[in-house]
Amino acid sequence: MPIIKLETFINADQAIVFDLGRSIDLHQISTAHTNERAVEGKTSGLIELNESVTWEARHFGIVQRLTSKVTAMKYPSYFVDEMVSGAFKSFKHEHIFEAAGQGVLMVDVFDYVSPMGIVGKLADWLFLKKYMTSLLVMRNKVIKKHAETKFFL
Repeated sequence: MPIIKLETFINADQAIVFDLGRSIDLHQISTAHTNERAVEGKTSGLIELNESVTWEARHFGIVQRLTSKVTAMKYPSYFVDEMVSGAFKSFKHEHIFEAAGQGVLMVDVFDYVSPMGIVGKLADWLFLKKYMTSLLVMRNKVIKKHAETKFFL
């Protein structure tokens, strides 16, 4: 079960970064290269506790759907989204926002289980963990850019 942990320092207010981290609209901007879009549930604005969103995107040449739900939230420092249905066997994505100096340390902990047993573990090792890390890094760069330039949605 791979765990991806990323830390991104952002020179902006904690509440602003928190809101950008849960923005459906900004998420779609950060994943435009996969044509990802919210198609069911919460489809724009800021996702809240107990709300869900279904994403549709093209990954590895295949159009896929994934539904996640926000299962925990403590404004403005923490929220968790977990997969309800989709290509993974499961995932839990913790979003942590810690005040740090003049900004905030944004921490992602993405804990997932690939489907298909040993084949899934092989995919993790060969390419999937790297692919997922790249998606999260790109998302964090977009959040950082919008927060630091005060370009809010």
